[in-house]
Amino acid sequence: MNGRRLRPIYLIGIALNAVAFAYAVSNGTWLYAGAFALVAVYLAARFRMLSADG
Repeated sequence: MNGRRLRPIYLIGIALNAVAFAYAVSNGTWLYAGAFALVAVYLAARFRMLSADG
């Protein structure tokens, strides 16, 4: 896949992880919240690398 197709997928992944993070925090499940935060940070870093390439 090229970068133009991957950008929306990364953005959707970041948004879904943000929603899951908020839900986990509201329920007090901090272990899950930490996992969702790590995945969101990873996706954001990959998105920035993809945006910097082109």
